[in-house]
Amino acid sequence: MNAIFIICICFLLLINCLFVYKLYKFSIIILTIEESLEESLDILNEKYRKINKILNIPIFFDSIEVRSVVNDIKDCHSAILLVANKLTNDIGIKSEIEEKSSANEIEKVEET
Repeated sequence: MNAIFIICICFLLLINCLFVYKLYKFSIIILTIEESLEESLDILNEKYRKINKILNIPIFFDSIEVRSVVNDIKDCHSAILLVANKLTNDIGIKSEIEEKSSANEIEKVEET
């Protein structure tokens, strides 16, 4: 009877050690992914600011090609914001568009 208990305890200890090892490996993977996402968000934020500065500059050359490039830059600007919002959706960080829309709603309420 004691031998069965000893065998069961050894088996459970072995399984427990295996689970601890796998848990450690998965936690390292999660931490690595989290660091990569934070770096990516920092890069996206920097590029978003640079594109925003470019879009605020008025265009003096009226050409179809120039207008098309500016429209492409605006699309990239929106895409960067969309990706950043999707990555931070669960965290609860407000985006620039959400902040502007909430500020506009407050101004409309104050005007009426």
